[in-house]
Amino acid sequence: MHGFTPIVPFGADQTIYLVVENPGPHAIARSAERTDIETVISDLLSGRFSDPIEVLAFNTIEHWTENLSKDVAQEIRCRCDIEGCDVPAYLQEFVAQASGLTMSGKQGRVEART
Repeated sequence: MHGFTPIVPFGADQTIYLVVENPGPHAIARSAERTDIETVISDLLSGRFSDPIEVLAFNTIEHWTENLSKDVAQEIRCRCDIEGCDVPAYLQEFVAQASGLTMSGKQGRVEART
């Protein structure tokens, strides 16, 4: 590499998932590592993150990164639809933004942008 360090560290072959939360007006961005995507989705649905803004994946051997926010948002919507419940209020903005949707006037409902 030409004068800069790679973002993803060398190490054991694993993919690490990172949830980045909105820092708010007077804070710094907070993030938390998870070792599997199912844990990320479960933690999001259980309220362990109050204002997520993106979900990233890093692979330490293959040295790649990927923004999984859209996929995670779709999975959250799918699980909520299957259970017949609205997307939790603390996840609505994340799901709407990651899915490319805008919030309508009804809580838990989203509609496609025109």
